[in-house]
Amino acid sequence: MSYEDLDVWKRACRLSCEVYTVLSRCRDFGFRDQITRSSLSIPSNIAEGFERGSLKEKRQFLYYAKGSLAELKTQVYIGQRIGYIHTERGCDWRKELDEIQKMLAALVKSTEP
Repeated sequence: MSYEDLDVWKRACRLSCEVYTVLSRCRDFGFRDQITRSSLSIPSNIAEGFERGSLKEKRQFLYYAKGSLAELKTQVYIGQRIGYIHTERGCDWRKELDEIQKMLAALVKSTEP
């Protein structure tokens, strides 16, 4: 199976695109750079893990994706609190991140020996 066939990868890509689009006009370049990087890192690490040669490496990159997800969730929360991200949109993103997190956890479990 290719990573491109995974719903978790597709959903993470869609969310990353949305983060980029919504925050494209954010003038706080440090915040914008950090949050877009973490959003991009989730599907990128899923893809890289699936292209690695061993299950151990695949699992490691899925853990990286989980770490980036936690980072993004934190940044969305902070972005809401400081007014960079509208409350409703941030809640929607965090809900989507919860779903992606569950999907990633199941994917990690499937790579366990």
